[in-house]
Amino acid sequence: MIMRVMGEGQFEVGATHLNRLNELDEELLTALESGDEEHFRRALGELLGAVKEFGTPLPDDSLEPSDLILPDAEATIGQVRELLRAEGDGLIPGVPD
Repeated sequence: MIMRVMGEGQFEVGATHLNRLNELDEELLTALESGDEEHFRRALGELLGAVKEFGTPLPDDSLEPSDLILPDAEATIGQVRELLRAEGDGLIPGVPD
């Protein structure tokens, strides 16, 4: 799956890591619901860090379409809420059973 982090580029992340990314996405949703800025910053940082840790960066000149787009680390709670409204259920899609 190709994930774009706004302002940072694309990362190819294997399906084996989607469960962990979903866990971090759930934590981000919890932080958004609470409105706690510190919790939100930590959860967003952990999610983006995991994408970078598990993913392989694609070259800047790559023209691969992104499967999903993630906010950058400086995104506000409001910006991420807007992105979630557009995406539906979390930032990372669920893993089929």
